[in-house]
Amino acid sequence: MARIELDLAHAYKPNPRADDDYALLPMKMCFEDGGAYALLGPSGCGKTTMLNVMSGLLVPSQGTVHFDGRDVTRLSPQQRNIAQVFQFPVIYDTMTVAQNLAFPLKNRKVPAAEIAQRVGRIAEMLEMSHQLDMRAAGLSADQKQKISLGRGLVRSDVSAVLFDEPLTVIDPHLKWQLRRKLKQIHHELKLTLIYVTHDQVEALTFADEVVVMTKGRAVQVGPAEALFERPAHTFVGHFIGSPGMNFLPVLHQSGGLRVLDQALALPAGQHLPEGALTLGIRPEYLALGGAGEANTLAATVTRVQDIGTYVMVTCDMAGHSLKCRLQPETPVPAVGERVHLRVLGEHTCFYRNEALVA
Repeated sequence: MARIELDLAHAYKPNPRADDDYALLPMKMCFEDGGAYALLGPSGCGKTTMLNVMSGLLVPSQGTVHFDGRDVTRLSPQQRNIAQVFQFPVIYDTMTVAQNLAFPLKNRKVPAAEIAQRVGRIAEMLEMSHQLDMRAAGLSADQKQKISLGRGLVRSDVSAVLFDEPLTVIDPHLKWQLRRKLKQIHHELKLTLIYVTHDQVEALTFADEVVVMTKGRAVQVGPAEALFERPAHTFVGHFIGSPGMNFLPVLHQSGGLRVLDQALALPAGQHLPEGALTLGIRPEYLALGGAGEANTLAATVTRVQDIGTYVMVTCDMAGHSLKCRLQPETPVPAVGERVHLRVLGEHTCFYRNEALVA
């Protein structure tokens, strides 16, 4: 395994000048030996570019890549000893499942006994032991992708295993099983795993550390709890959670808050910079207050959705939509009803220029 350090930027066009010219803006990033990481963000944010720079498929236009302190910036994937699993299955249809899994080991002249032991272990982890003698051509797309996953995991000497949205072709009902299996394999084999996805559920359930990316920039790195409770950037608040964080424009002056045309008193002991800010609060923490309750914001209910395990209430406040997630036993207001929302509390975040105010 290897500790991977990135200090680089990458642009696909020559002489980049503006931020929009970069696929990856200048960044410093470290992936610790044996860690499980996810690169999470929407399409086009730079996730796959970063993965390909780490693997050696792409040379960064600026900066360096180090594995365990060794500069590997211009070395090939083979020289870096990287295993990479792509979005769609890459296997040999004429070979059996066992032959496919053994192929990377045979190429490296690993002893036959060790190959058999390693193939058997990975096949068991992926629940493919009963299919080892079947030809890959006769398998379904999700089974073929399991072979691709196994080929990436079968080598014990790799610096890291890189996954580029590997569950795209997997049946939705099997995705949760494979995520659980990958997590189990990581704990058992102690491999350095880096997983690219746009699916927050995949990222948050698989990785110990999630790198949230947008527009070529890594805006926050942390565990699931930190990303949910204290988003370091408004994009993280919006992207993480279902639905994402509510945002309201706020003006802080002389110890008081002005939210649109309504006033709030700042809680005792809380200090904020003066001027324009953005208030962020998740639907889970936005609570309904009593009629006329002090230090709340008035809003009008526009939609009520009974999801079963909870009720989602959507409110309008001067053209700004706010979502409030209520437990089923909580009294639910009717559409058109005027409600009072508690927006200040320990889970409330404030942002300036999209960055979290400490």
